[in-house]
Amino acid sequence: MTKPKESPLAPPARRRLSWNDPGTRSIIYQILALLAVGGAVWFLVHNTLSNLSARNISTGFDFLSKEAGFAIGETPIAYSPASTYGRAITVGLLNTLRVALIGIVLATLLGTLIGIARLSSNWLIRKISSIYVEVMRNVPLLLQLFFWYAIISETLPGPRQALHPLPGVFVSNRGVQMPTVHGDGLLWLLVGFLVAVILSIIMAKWARKNQEKTGQIFPTGRWSMLLLLVLPVVMWFFSGTSMTLDVPELKGFNFAGGMTLSPEFAALLIGLVIYTAAFIAEVVRSGIQSVNRGQWEAAEALGLKRGQVLRLIVLPQALRVIIPPMTSQYLNITKNSSLAVAIGYPDIVSVINTTLNQTGQAIEGIMMIMAAYLTVSLSISVFMNWYNKRIALVER
Repeated sequence: MTKPKESPLAPPARRRLSWNDPGTRSIIYQILALLAVGGAVWFLVHNTLSNLSARNISTGFDFLSKEAGFAIGETPIAYSPASTYGRAITVGLLNTLRVALIGIVLATLLGTLIGIARLSSNWLIRKISSIYVEVMRNVPLLLQLFFWYAIISETLPGPRQALHPLPGVFVSNRGVQMPTVHGDGLLWLLVGFLVAVILSIIMAKWARKNQEKTGQIFPTGRWSMLLLLVLPVVMWFFSGTSMTLDVPELKGFNFAGGMTLSPEFAALLIGLVIYTAAFIAEVVRSGIQSVNRGQWEAAEALGLKRGQVLRLIVLPQALRVIIPPMTSQYLNITKNSSLAVAIGYPDIVSVINTTLNQTGQAIEGIMMIMAAYLTVSLSISVFMNWYNKRIALVER
């Protein structure tokens, strides 16, 4: 007599509370693991608080509202020694973000060019780019930072003999002095630039759809560049607001006025860009080589030039391979910026290091550094993952 089949809607069998049941054992193991982790965390926190209390060291973040009492060389926002520790840390964070964002853009451009050069049919260009990649990847970044800082601070002339490559721009061992613009017109320039970016995105989408329908290629790049250059100036002109140009001038032994890019910032930026570009070049090279050779041959058979094939056919397909490892390089350039403390650039690590030396709040300072880098890194990862999903092939 055959056993009747169980209904698919039958209630699941009850779990036996027995050590021989694998499900029961797994639950017990997980509970024990959580208790062990919780006990370790409790021990560390309790031991830390007890040691701090025995040494009469206060805990908490109340020190952020106290006067800092130290100067910072580069301040993207208003700051003085009379400002609070909280504002000093904000200055350090902005300095970190500034060098990281500029470094990401420049390293991407340089790394892409070198990655393409490694696949060049010209023997000399291919070998030079290969040597660059091998040398830069195998020399520690810290040594490169020391090298560039020594080059900038020791070989460049003093302020009185400063190089003058462009009108209003001076290059010396004190940094790069360049003109700045002040006034209400800056806001209208920024608004015009944002509007130009939005219009360029809309135009690019329209051009893509128009090309799919008619096959005609619209010169999106030229029109986008024209919008970015002309529209901000037009909006400022019709706004009626004023702007003043502050040009640096030599007064005494240093320059006054304008904007200064310090040797520390320049050395850190150059070192990060040149070092990371070598890794990005390999990412780009491998992404291009992942595209089937038949794509090149088919495009060339249609009469497209090599540059058009690379820009319109190969790179869009290679991006699907390039983006994931490129995310890691962007995270590396952000985290490697913490080496700025070695050459005196006032990033968040340097500022908090000075803060904890004055206040004794070492644990809070380290926690803020960890939280800052974690937040920035996760933000970059979220954006890159979103972009990676956006360009990924949709499977049917």
